[in-house]
Amino acid sequence: MNVSVIGSGTMGSGIAQVAATAGCIVKIYDSSKEALSKSKAALEKTMVILLEKGKIDAAEKDRILHNIHYVDLMSELSDADLVIEAILENLEIKAKLFSEIEQLVSDDTILASNTSSLSITSIAASCQKSERVIGIHFFNPAPLMQLVEVIPAIQTNATTLAQTITIVTGWKKTVAVAKDTPGFIVNRVARPFYSEALRLYEEGVADIPTIDSSMKTLGGFRMGPFELMDFIGNDVNYTVTETVFTGFYFDPRYKPSLTQKRMTEAGFLGKKSGRGFYNYHENTLQLTNENPAVSQNICDRILVMLINEAAEALFLNIASATDIDNAMTKGVNYPKGLLAWADEKGISWCVAKLDELYDEYHEDRYRCSVLLRKMNRENKTFF
Repeated sequence: MNVSVIGSGTMGSGIAQVAATAGCIVKIYDSSKEALSKSKAALEKTMVILLEKGKIDAAEKDRILHNIHYVDLMSELSDADLVIEAILENLEIKAKLFSEIEQLVSDDTILASNTSSLSITSIAASCQKSERVIGIHFFNPAPLMQLVEVIPAIQTNATTLAQTITIVTGWKKTVAVAKDTPGFIVNRVARPFYSEALRLYEEGVADIPTIDSSMKTLGGFRMGPFELMDFIGNDVNYTVTETVFTGFYFDPRYKPSLTQKRMTEAGFLGKKSGRGFYNYHENTLQLTNENPAVSQNICDRILVMLINEAAEALFLNIASATDIDNAMTKGVNYPKGLLAWADEKGISWCVAKLDELYDEYHEDRYRCSVLLRKMNRENKTFF
């Protein structure tokens, strides 16, 4: 199978590695020869590291690298069976690109976007054969993260969806099919992990290390929300939140944080800039001495907001319960699926906690999902 990846950045290179490892002939396209050189050097370095760690042997290393080709002319993508776009998160630029690509490839070529939150339907509308356009959203780093969200547009036909699922599953990835709504599954459901942590900090409930520590020690998360925002990049994380907020007609559940906006404006982007919520030029990741009651409140408040968002996604048929839980455990390494976690905590606990928050704040962001209320009345569980 011939796969073309447009964009030679970290994500594009990672997708190319996944496809090449699965035996596909891959072309990475970028208009910048310098960017292509960097991509090639990075992939070769990755293969050496895998070889040294014993993950692959020399023959496998050579096979994977031999499957990847670097091109700076878009016309060289004409033989692609599948094109995956992994460029700047800008709808206008993506739509223009898809319109151009469609003129080069065959009518049977699947055209996919790796966008994390933009409308696949809008991208598909730029193509004459919009029925073969679909979203294939990998998570960073693509070779390591198990989950891939597959998002059919309104125009996508059943054949394209079935073929895409078969291809991605064949690449040894777990597929979660999501409705084409802002943020799909993961970037929608995960918003409270960041926004509620920011809200707790803004209210002065606790400092940043305490909030992070609470989520790791009590919640079992690998990284605290502020560590993760710094890892992702405050600019990237803020933009996704703003995109989801706008996409849902300014629903207060997704309201961006002014604190994170100011961090972005200051250039405090996180690890990549050397400073974010933490200063990476200093040893500032030491944990503070937390009050157990405060820490429990922090963990419960963020967790119940996450559960509420997962329940709302199920209520609105964004994805199945299994796909939602798989998305969160395999896409962002949550310690448990949120719906399974709701069953464990008790649906009545979730409803009571959300009502407690709403009674205190009277803000729509804390409204309890209709699905949770119905399940509580009927004494049901998700699984």
